[in-house]
Amino acid sequence: MANYVLIHGSFQGGWIWQPTVERLRQAGHTVYAPTMDGCAERQRGLRVGITATTMAKEVVDLFFYEDLEDVILVGTSSGGIIISKAAELAREKIRHLVYIDALAPQPGETVADIVIRGPNPEPYEETEFASGPSREGMSARLFAGLEPKLKKWALDRATLHPKGASAANLDKFWAQNWLATVIYCTGSLNPSEAHQRRTKEKLHAYWHAIDAGHYPMLSHSDKTARLLMEEISR
Repeated sequence: MANYVLIHGSFQGGWIWQPTVERLRQAGHTVYAPTMDGCAERQRGLRVGITATTMAKEVVDLFFYEDLEDVILVGTSSGGIIISKAAELAREKIRHLVYIDALAPQPGETVADIVIRGPNPEPYEETEFASGPSREGMSARLFAGLEPKLKKWALDRATLHPKGASAANLDKFWAQNWLATVIYCTGSLNPSEAHQRRTKEKLHAYWHAIDAGHYPMLSHSDKTARLLMEEISR
């Protein structure tokens, strides 16, 4: 049996993984899907100073306090930045990295360089410490491919993302070798296939492409769980 830690992306929380967590646990695996500081049910803790690096340190703390070894660390969307930084900080804990439609900025690259936004994009909603699309914007863009009941469930849980939590210095990460897999979702605009192939090439990673939108852990949880369980034999 394997130890999985699943890290969500922007506007999400651990809830995004619920169907996939259930399938992995049914197969007998140990699974954690923590919600990062300032997100979802932890949104009332929003404050200055939350960054992708502080989130990565939370993941490292989870490894320590739960006595986790040989971790299959999985990130989706901007969670790819967090798992990369967490791996750099706790290399000895990592068995395999999995990027599911995830961002992994290479040296000198920013999220703004990677994310494709169409002409005249809707401005983000802003609070003192967080930002993100409106509910209507999320419905029309981020969660557009989900069936209506699942879309409403996701929209009811989506929250603005802490400012400053989508960037980290990953130079030391990229200077090392890692066992990794990239899972590209063909129905997702962001991050682009080109970006994800660069991640695959830089890491010499395994590659899967699945016919799904940006949230396969919700819409294709059986397939997502099966792909994650394949990593045990790598």
